[in-house]
Parts: sequence; C-alpha cells; structure tokens
Amino acid sequence: MKYARLGWSGLRVSRICLGMMSYGSKTERAWHLDEAEAEPIVRRAVEAGVTFFDTADMYSDGLTEQITGRLLAKVFQHRDDYVLATKVYFPMGPGPNDGGLSRKHILAAIDGSLNRLGTDYVDLYQIHRWDYETPIAETMAALDDVVRAGKARYVGASSMYAWQFAKAQHIAELGAWTRFVSMQNHYNLVYREEEREMIPLCLDQGIGVIPWSPLARGLLAGTRDREGPSRTVRSGSDPLADQMYNDADFDVVDVVCEIAGERGLAPAQIALAWLLDQAAVTAPIVGATKIENLDDAVAAVDVTLDADEVARLEKPYRPHSVLGHS
Repeated sequence: MKYARLGWSGLRVSRICLGMMSYGSKTERAWHLDEAEAEPIVRRAVEAGVTFFDTADMYSDGLTEQITGRLLAKVFQHRDDYVLATKVYFPMGPGPNDGGLSRKHILAAIDGSLNRLGTDYVDLYQIHRWDYETPIAETMAALDDVVRAGKARYVGASSMYAWQFAKAQHIAELGAWTRFVSMQNHYNLVYREEEREMIPLCLDQGIGVIPWSPLARGLLAGTRDREGPSRTVRSGSDPLADQMYNDADFDVVDVVCEIAGERGLAPAQIALAWLLDQAAVTAPIVGATKIENLDDAVAAVDVTLDADEVARLEKPYRPHSVLGHS
C-alpha cells in the first residue's frame, strides 16, 4: 500500500479508502453484507495496509456506522492507527430538524455518529450534500465548533457545484473557521464532468479528492454487459446505475476490458489505476463485497498506465448531465 497526504493537510491516508456502505441491512439492499460477512474483507484490507475508511450516518439508518465501529475496534489495536470518515446531511428521523446542515442538526448528528461508531472523534467529518435551506455561514460555524470540541479532526465536503464549494471555503476564511480539506465527488472514467470546474478548483486550493463510485457502480469492473445481463447481485438490483449511466458509456468499458486483457489484469485495476493517476485524486472510495474486489483495488495502486493506454481510455468519453448532487 502507498500513502499520501489528504490535499495540503497534514493527514496521511492510504491511497485506497474502503467504503463501508456495502455493510448493513439485507432488508434494505439485497447486496449488503452483515457484520460477520464484512469482517473478513475489512481484515484483508487492514492486512493490505488500508488505513482509510468512509461511512455515513444515513447508511442503513445508522447500522453501517455501528458495524464500522465494531469491526475497526476489532482489527486495529489503537484508535489512532486508522483514519475514520463519516458524513452528515440526509434525514435520520421524521422530525423537521432531523436532517440538513443546520447548527441544531450538525451538533446532534455528530454525537449520534460518535455513539454508533463507539469512538470519541472522527478524523474527517463531511457534509454529504449542499443544504439549500441553511445559510452556509451557519453550517461552517457549526462544523468549526465540532472541530474545536475535539469531535472531528478535519472537515470535508461531498458532491456540489464548484461555486458552492468555493463560497463555503471563502465564508470559512472570513469567519476564521475550519476550512474543508477534502472533496468526495462523483468521478470515474465514464463520468468526468468534475474535470470542468471542481477538479481544477481542488488542485488550485490543495483539496484532496476522494471520489465515490470510482468503478461507476460496478460498470467499470465488468459487472454489466451492453446487452443487459447483470453478473452480480448488486448489478441486478441497482436501478440507480441505470439512471446514471447509458449505452454510450460501454464504449469506455470496452476499452477498459481490452487493456485489461492485454495486461492480464482485472478491468477494475485498469479503471482504478487511471483514477489514481489523476493529479487531484488522493484515494478512491472503493466498496467491496468480495475479497477479490478488495484485492483488485489494492493491486491497482501499483499499476502504471502508459500514455497510449491513457489516451485510449479517455478517447471514447461522452459528456453527461450533472449526476450525483442530489
């Protein structure tokens, strides 16, 4: 495993982040793993040198945070040996203040997350989406209080428009509040719209990029065919993937598979190697429901693509509408 600083911060993370969303309630999603099923994968990740783990309060209504906390306590000897990230925004109850980025919800949500995770602090506390109903100054001030209280070491953001992210950073600077050190955005070989504004902004401002869905919900791992048959439980029960990606994206997938065949590697390794080579990217957030998923992600860290391979991978790209901000 290789390690890198998260943007210009002093925090060092493994270049692969294990996304914990796959571990939760099977009644919610058929492809979820329960705690016992997830443990071997988490152990394998730790053995491979993964130290960065991402979750969110809303995954499986909090169950994922519980599983995450218990598993990490089992596999690591000390809390400071790993980097734990979680997120806040989506509703956690039926009440009018049970979601969003108000001061009231943020201060309640961090305590709820810490309780479920079984820890005194998270390393990275992220806003899961942009809240159009709460002034961003209120949000940034509340996040600063979370950091000053020792409940989070750093704060980050997730999918939004570049102008929103720039505004939030500017407001934080004006208030002498904690600024975001990371951007968790939707970025992969078949969705590169972030390269228009967000990625250049992050490069200029020293923001670490930790993409979600780096394999396009399995598309770039070869779990779906152009003709339609799905090869995994998730790809056969994930309607969101059909909404986000289209037939033209298979032109990119075809090249990924061609180069993988030439190299004798898994398609996922090629797709992740391309992403890891992007200047702004610190660590893709990879979900794994099988040991081989994790092994492919870890192996990708050591894969180097040549200029011709990169050009072939990027040539078939077709622009998309903005995806993932809601």
